[in-house]
Amino acid sequence: MKTTMKDLYKEERPYEKCLACGPEALSDTELLAVILRTGTAGETVCQLAGRILSLPDYEGLQGLCRIPAERLMEFKGVGKVKAVQLKCLAELAARMAKASAGERLCFDTPATIADYFMEELRHKEQEHLIALFLNTKNKLLREKLMFKGTVNASIISPREIFLEALEVHAVQLVLVHNHPSGDPAPSLEDIRVTKRISKGGELLGIQLLDHVIIGDRCYSSLRERGILSDMG
Repeated sequence: MKTTMKDLYKEERPYEKCLACGPEALSDTELLAVILRTGTAGETVCQLAGRILSLPDYEGLQGLCRIPAERLMEFKGVGKVKAVQLKCLAELAARMAKASAGERLCFDTPATIADYFMEELRHKEQEHLIALFLNTKNKLLREKLMFKGTVNASIISPREIFLEALEVHAVQLVLVHNHPSGDPAPSLEDIRVTKRISKGGELLGIQLLDHVIIGDRCYSSLRERGILSDMG
């Protein structure tokens, strides 16, 4: 017989605690328990939530963004429906964080760009290169994922990037990509890629404003580091 939140002692029921004190009063485990709703025979929903959040390599709420749905379904009491719900919850949280950051996004301020992409990119296990295409007033015309995999100057084609730029009549460009290691320090390949794209933009009258690298709750800006400004 499954253990539901009704079976918990009143003071341990996260649903009732949320109603009485607000969601901010709930622990991470209790918040997840509200979403899961039921435990299993011999295990309360809070215990199940605690086990999910303590899974090695996927600890904490951050782990929910990275853990595959198939891995979630290995937990007794988490079927396909709950696994999909949890993955959608993690994606919703990431999009909410991005939307909030987008309200104050300024494309000539690397910190706001990093905030905008942080939750979307810092959990990725592969590198993702995104191009932001801007008009003369720094308005975003298009955001596009240009490449997924190890960023390498010999693989990434500036031609594809500038075809996109010309299609939307962009005159400025910002590159954003992540380092799955969590360390945003630019590699030699990052610098080579940036140099190739910057040079190509000069020929077309499209300025590369910056290349922002996302780490784990941190970032690097090639413009701020003086690397991009030295490429002219």
